[in-house]
Amino acid sequence: MKTNTWIIYCINFILVVLIQGLVINNIEINTYLNPMIYPVMIMMLPFELNILVTMLIALVLGVSVDAMSNTFGLHTSAALIIGYLRPTVLKLIEPRDSYDTTLLPSIHDMGKLWFLSYASILIAMHHIWFFTIEILKFDQFFFILLKTIFSSIFSLLLIILFQYIFYKPTKK
Repeated sequence: MKTNTWIIYCINFILVVLIQGLVINNIEINTYLNPMIYPVMIMMLPFELNILVTMLIALVLGVSVDAMSNTFGLHTSAALIIGYLRPTVLKLIEPRDSYDTTLLPSIHDMGKLWFLSYASILIAMHHIWFFTIEILKFDQFFFILLKTIFSSIFSLLLIILFQYIFYKPTKK
C-alpha cells in the first residue's frame, strides 16, 4: 500500500471514530437499533494485509471507540473478532480468479453484490459478538437476535452510504 493511501486511511480512521463516538453513539432510535459504522475500517483494509497488522489495527480501532463510548473493551473485542475472521470470510467469498491486490474491498472496486455479502457477514459476526457480550444473559436470546438483525441492517445501510461518500474506485 502506498504512503498516500495510508494517510487517507488514517484520516478516514479518525473521522469514523469521531463520527461513531460523537454522533452515532448519541443517537437513540429505539432498543433494537444500535448502529455501528466503525467496522468498515477493518473491512476496507487491503486484501493482502498481514493478519497481525489487521489485528493491530482492529485493536487500536476498538480501543479508540471504547474510549469514546465508555464500554471498557466491548468494541475492542468485537473489532478483534472481525479482524481475526476477515481472512476466512475473504477466502469464503473469493472470486474464481482470486483477488486483484491493486483493488480495495470496496463497493466500487468489487461490486455491489460482493460487497453486500462481505459486509453483511462481517457486520453480523461483529454484532452477534457485541450484543451477546453486552447483554450476557442467555434468557435474552431472542432480544439479542432481534437487536443483532435490526442493528446489522441499519449499520450496513450506513456503511454503504459511507462507501459512496468517502471512497472512490481504485485506479488501475
